[in-house]
Amino acid sequence: MELYGRAVALILDRHTNGRPEAEDLFQDTFRVALEKLRRGELREPEKLPGFLAGIARSLAIEHYRKTTRRKTDPDSEVLLSVPASGASQLGQLLDRENAGLVRQVIRELGTARDREILLRFYIAEEDKDRIAADYGMTSLQFNRVLHRARQRYREIYLERAGTMASGIARLFITLWLWEMIRRAAG
Repeated sequence: MELYGRAVALILDRHTNGRPEAEDLFQDTFRVALEKLRRGELREPEKLPGFLAGIARSLAIEHYRKTTRRKTDPDSEVLLSVPASGASQLGQLLDRENAGLVRQVIRELGTARDREILLRFYIAEEDKDRIAADYGMTSLQFNRVLHRARQRYREIYLERAGTMASGIARLFITLWLWEMIRRAAG
């Protein structure tokens, strides 16, 4: 840390524009590096400076990706134009139809893994890391599987909704999919 700490701090300072997150990322850089070194992931010790710089850059990029995904800027005009569905009879009817359609689409998904992952993640709201561990996946692998399962779900859902739903229901579908994506990012 004494030997490479200043260089890592400069890299993180540049990537974070001097923000306080740089201190946390600094500690994380050396923690991750130590874990990787213990696992033998650095085969050429003379490349340690580049190894540390790569970890620092990756952590800074990952931090800002997470921060960007968590930000939501709702379109106020669109939200104001959407009628509340909770109180009216029409809204309740559409909610029941939509829930039935969701259950039907989940049953129609091609693989049991897709069904289970979507149910556990979105309905049961289980922790992503727990689900990934149960399937023996890394976080990145789980994200990819979840993304593909959502795509397959969306295709079937829109196909069914296109044959069954009115324009209002399509608006609910769009808002519902947006909510799923927003939850996944948060």
